[in-house]
Amino acid sequence: MLAAARAAFAERGYDGATIRGIATAAGVDPALVHHYFGNKDKLFLAAVEAPADPAEFLPEGLADGPDALGENVLRLFLRLWDGPIRPTGLALIRSAVGNEWTARLLREFLVSQVMRRVVATLDISPAEREARGALVASQLVGLVMTRYVLKIEPVASATGESLVAAYAPTIQRYLTGEVELPVPGRRPGPTLRQVVADS
Repeated sequence: MLAAARAAFAERGYDGATIRGIATAAGVDPALVHHYFGNKDKLFLAAVEAPADPAEFLPEGLADGPDALGENVLRLFLRLWDGPIRPTGLALIRSAVGNEWTARLLREFLVSQVMRRVVATLDISPAEREARGALVASQLVGLVMTRYVLKIEPVASATGESLVAAYAPTIQRYLTGEVELPVPGRRPGPTLRQVVADS
């Protein structure tokens, strides 16, 4: 079931995959998927081997409203990464860097389980939510790479509070401030691997 779920989420994304379709691909009844995983969110978290369930920790970061989102989300993010999720999170990040399939799953996790919940608290259009969420994700993923993967100083050994002071204003601006939002353009061209495979 998990193999079928990973394939479905990677190919069709979180929104496009269905429990019924995953069950059919796995050759089981949808009721069996519900029995073992409960719902689509839980199945997705199991499929991507997520280091934590955002539904459990995000409410704390969202509790003080839009004006405190940048600081609260970042403080929560750092507490998790400096604590229990780091080993699993790093394994997922490293795998995603070298594996397109894992990268798709990680992207779906960040978009559907984390950023969508954060920007849902903002009274803006869906397109603006998506754009602002992508900007915030760029900061958070960049911070993970700088602090935990590449370990670039002084960010690698900085205190959490000093990072909140440095990063939170930018994250808050991306969420609620004046910012030139990225607009969808043409799709990027094929990767080198695809060019080689097609030749």
